[in-house]
Amino acid sequence: MVKKTYKVEGMACEHCKARVESVLRAIDGVVGAVADVGAKNVVVEYDAAKVSPADLKEAVEDAGYGMEL
Repeated sequence: MVKKTYKVEGMACEHCKARVESVLRAIDGVVGAVADVGAKNVVVEYDAAKVSPADLKEAVEDAGYGMEL
């Protein structure tokens, strides 16, 4: 398992936080995602054999937020 913090742009409220966490947790191979609106980041724990950082970024961007790898 890999546990990494990514910068997320566009989160402004608890709804945004929940949305980012939800889209990431829906990805096969992601075991946890905890976003922080104040810090503008998300900590994601995932199986690198099943999911790549690019997959994570795509899901977050499809939800309407920006994510730096």
